[in-house]
Amino acid sequence: MRELNITAREEGQRLDKILSKYLNKAPKSFVYKMLRKKNIKLNGKKATGNEKLSKGDQVCIYLAEDTISKFREEVRAGKQKLKLDILYEDDNVIMVNKPWGILSQKSKSEDISINDQIIPYAVNQGLISEKELQVVKPSICNRLDRNTTGIIICGISMEGLQTMAEMLKNRDMEKYYLCIVKGKLNKPQKVSAYLRKDEKTNKVTVSKQEIFGGNHIETAYEPVISNDEFTLLKVKLITGKTHQIRAHLASIGHPLIGDFKYGDRKINQQMKQRFGLKDQLLHCQEIVFPKHMKTCSNLSGKRIQAPLPKRFETIKQELFGRDL
Repeated sequence: MRELNITAREEGQRLDKILSKYLNKAPKSFVYKMLRKKNIKLNGKKATGNEKLSKGDQVCIYLAEDTISKFREEVRAGKQKLKLDILYEDDNVIMVNKPWGILSQKSKSEDISINDQIIPYAVNQGLISEKELQVVKPSICNRLDRNTTGIIICGISMEGLQTMAEMLKNRDMEKYYLCIVKGKLNKPQKVSAYLRKDEKTNKVTVSKQEIFGGNHIETAYEPVISNDEFTLLKVKLITGKTHQIRAHLASIGHPLIGDFKYGDRKINQQMKQRFGLKDQLLHCQEIVFPKHMKTCSNLSGKRIQAPLPKRFETIKQELFGRDL
């Protein structure tokens, strides 16, 4: 028999979810069968699996050790292979400043990503134990493209994971990006359009008119500094779709420099020759959390900022000639 005692870090999960994490090699049908047969009980009583767990709850798994071993693989933290630039951390959430060229989430088993480095970092820092890893998996809550830099939010506890997921879904936090675009922009503006993604090419199309399979998007921007050729923009994502900033700004005639997928090829070639720039210059610089948050209250009213990468700072200085 195995006994799982629910702590504050795991509470808020459904029973079937936590069982699927613990018996991580078992099919869902097996988990539900064991619940029906009362081989798994919650606080000494029969359970269905859809119960939400609270701190102090006790889950008892009445299975032979060889059966548990068959349906369970121990979760290990692994080694930390990437030094993380931490902007903020508490018991629920970590904010990481993602560097250029690093994936948010691995696409191949041999990849190194922010997502798979969060667990060893959290364990090494004592934010979570390997025992707790068996039923809670720290992970990233938002993603940035490989060559986009800046703030990635990572949940450590269930409270952190669920709160951040809900806030991102409901757009309850403000996210700001910095980028350098072609052309001169003089005033703040909010623009809207429709965006459709082609899964085969991983490229999006933006249209002012509603398009079949498209999503409505809104992007707000404010010029920070400009000259006759370029503008440094502070962009607020009102909606958050794939390649939204890059494709939306390109669609109104102001593509990001270095963006060979949506940008101006002539300018990009110039930037490549001058600075060695081969990809978009886009940085998630700031996230502002609302006041009086009920969960993850440590973040209430906080403003998390990520400094510009050295490459971005150098190009900014060269193009505009002064500090912001």
